[in-house]
Amino acid sequence: MTASVFIDGAAGTTGLEIADRLAGRSEFELLVLPDDRRKDDAARAEALNAADFVILCLPDDAAKAAVSMIANDRTRVIDASSAFRTAPDWTYGFPEIVGRDAVASAMRVSNPGCYPSGFIALVAPLIRAGLLPAQWPYVCHAVSGYSGGGKALIARFEADTDIAFRAYGLALGHKHVPEMLVHAGLTHAPIFAPAVVPAHRGMLVEVPLHLEMMPGAGTPEALRAALTDFYADSPVVNVADDQPDELLLRAAMEPVDSLTLRVLGSADGTQARLVAMLDNLGKGASGAAVQNLNIMAGLNETAGLRL
Repeated sequence: MTASVFIDGAAGTTGLEIADRLAGRSEFELLVLPDDRRKDDAARAEALNAADFVILCLPDDAAKAAVSMIANDRTRVIDASSAFRTAPDWTYGFPEIVGRDAVASAMRVSNPGCYPSGFIALVAPLIRAGLLPAQWPYVCHAVSGYSGGGKALIARFEADTDIAFRAYGLALGHKHVPEMLVHAGLTHAPIFAPAVVPAHRGMLVEVPLHLEMMPGAGTPEALRAALTDFYADSPVVNVADDQPDELLLRAAMEPVDSLTLRVLGSADGTQARLVAMLDNLGKGASGAAVQNLNIMAGLNETAGLRL
């Protein structure tokens, strides 16, 4: 049976990539507004209430307004903004962390942020396993392609080709921090140091650890084994067991919806670097939204994904 899907904000980067992943799939019928009615609230309200599934690719305030326009108890929502990621009446859309059953039965799903997807994927399972302390003051360094910043940042990087590295969030108030705190199961907010490089897509998220100073921390080998076991049944998240000399983000990276995790340990086992590599537009945005949509619709979670 075909389910109808309305992407509100379909002209943005995330919306376009979601539509691309759904193209040609007989399980879904896309409800599309003509260009001259995309910002017409009456037309949007009609589509929001007609669809079986709504995917919101909007700024936070606009996403909240869109949800308020849904006047039925049937339409199910996936929100790609950060508006509802810690809201108690929304399901966090990270099926590997919250459980596929929780996503499958949810009416309201909040898609994870790109940076938090890497951080939470690394840290949450290890805290649950008792191999890392919840009360530790964690630090997260991360580098992303510029597409995660939306049209304005894309335009800036494409116009100013001399930018080599852009650090931001310098006031330590990044909107991803509450999400990282809550869904990783931390006691203290992590210090989050994000940056952007001149690549369209791609992301590396790193959590450095002084294991010898951390109460009850496991060895690098134990951390890697725990992550491998935790994601053993995931077709999307994989744990690499290599110890490479370098990790590269490519400026011409192809779209991918998988997430690769690594535990890189020092020779004496006293230090480790937890590293996640993903496509900020894939598992960090559009790919995750399609994965959640598949699960909510009772379909194979990897249908339409690029793995």
